[in-house]
Amino acid sequence: MFRPTGYHKNSPMPYTLEEAPPELIDGPNGFQSGSQSGSQNGSLGQNRWTLNFGPQHPATHTTLRLVLELDGERVLRCTPHIGYLHSGFEKLGEHLNYNQYVTIVDRMDYSGPLYNELAWHGTVEKLMGVELTPRCKVLRTIAGELARIQSHLLTVGASGLDLGAFTAFLYGFNEREAIYDIVELMSGGRYHTSWTRVGGLNQDLPDEPLFKTMVKKFTSETMPRALEDVERLLNKNRIFLDRTQGVGGISQQEAIAWGLTGPMARASGVRRDLRKDEPYLCFSDNWDGAGAKAVDFKVPVMTTGDVLARYLVRCEEIRQSMNIIDQLIDNLPPGAVNVSPEGKEVLPPKDQVYSSIEGLIQHFEMIMTNRGFIAPRGEVYGCIESANGELGYYIVADGSNKPFRVRTRPPSFVNYSVFGKLIEGHTLSDVVAVLGSINVIAAELDR
Repeated sequence: MFRPTGYHKNSPMPYTLEEAPPELIDGPNGFQSGSQSGSQNGSLGQNRWTLNFGPQHPATHTTLRLVLELDGERVLRCTPHIGYLHSGFEKLGEHLNYNQYVTIVDRMDYSGPLYNELAWHGTVEKLMGVELTPRCKVLRTIAGELARIQSHLLTVGASGLDLGAFTAFLYGFNEREAIYDIVELMSGGRYHTSWTRVGGLNQDLPDEPLFKTMVKKFTSETMPRALEDVERLLNKNRIFLDRTQGVGGISQQEAIAWGLTGPMARASGVRRDLRKDEPYLCFSDNWDGAGAKAVDFKVPVMTTGDVLARYLVRCEEIRQSMNIIDQLIDNLPPGAVNVSPEGKEVLPPKDQVYSSIEGLIQHFEMIMTNRGFIAPRGEVYGCIESANGELGYYIVADGSNKPFRVRTRPPSFVNYSVFGKLIEGHTLSDVVAVLGSINVIAAELDR
């Protein structure tokens, strides 16, 4: 059976705005912005009106806005507006050096700040030709997967909350707190960590045995139990299934055409994951320089492309992330987390700062505002697979200690652009369900 764009399983008359009779669109009684009147001769024009969904709405993070054109409860057209944050994230990249800017990228996707740092400093290291130490690669990989779980817990929990399942939200957020405890031990910061540096990290693990204990307890005890609770509550829940199944669907070809990535694309059958297709850190073979194999994991893919598929893909990705962490946590390589300070990209160890004039001079050269390391001239793009899809940075370097231009490719910005298509033909109550399935992080929309 052919199902046109905007099909809704509960709709007796699937249609989109383009399918409405021309006289209802362009005629004298057609739609007028802000008008609730329409043609009196057809049901499609009787109750047509405009509704602003957000920015002051619990589901819109107060910084994005949807302009809906409705025929009664049915959405004929949706125009998404990117928001009102106006933080100038990209412009700030021209005024901060390559290490200082990590405090800004932390705030772009605040649901999992750590993988923002991996993407940024991974791109800078690609520009400078810096090869990380094996220990740093393992710690960054573990941190990135913890951040993925952190973000997916927000999405899965909020998906239930938006549809009335408050308990699912609590199940997810309890475990997010456990991740914050681990992150605080790793970096010293609980929310915005600013953990990575060019060529390494701001510090090694202060207590490696405690770190291993906390992580293994999380991946083997608390997180599996919480995920099981969420799935037992939602996966066969009649209300949850009625609100998500067949809602906001998009095909594989359309997902590719719109440039979707991450769970949004994989739920529609797009078999792409940068950890497999463009591997980095421990996702690539020989990551330690001694022949180590890449971590083993599966990429979950579905074909229905609806709200339920996105939820199920994220649940399975949580399991795969725990599997990746389990493969690495008992095999932390010894050695330094930073590249050799002789390369002049990292701060020297404290014992050298306190005991040698060379270490003291290098320390001051690195932290003084008019000093710092110099990046080579050039242009580079680097990306990673974040929780929402491809997160990349494009840097233009002019040979100074600051980027000449920084441009980010945030997955939320691209994924959000398809919202108008996903919601056409659905009802007003479906807006929250579809919006939650995209997991729009408003700070990534900032331009």
